Amino acid sequence: MRYNDKSVKEAFEQMLQVYKIKKRYDETGVKALWPNLVGVAVANRTKDIYVYDKKLFLRIESSVIKNELLLMRDQIIQKINEEAKGTLVEDIVFL
Repeated sequence: MRYNDKSVKEAFEQMLQVYKIKKRYDETGVKALWPNLVGVAVANRTKDIYVYDKKLFLRIESSVIKNELLLMRDQIIQKINEEAKGTLVEDIVFL
């Protein structure tokens, strides 16, 4: 490797920083990660999911699942922030 060479990962991270889109990229990653966080059955019943202003907004069609997610709120936030390697979500809002 030459002195100025970068791995693809490093170049990609740098590009996200330069264009100031890292936050948006991480927020989109939450949507992709959702089935792994809560399971496919719950993910399939999630009608809408997005992150805005460090809040995860969820539209869930089942009141039973919504209640379960309320109880798991802290664990979900922790897992998302671990995956993002930073504080991406501080709260969950159910719509």
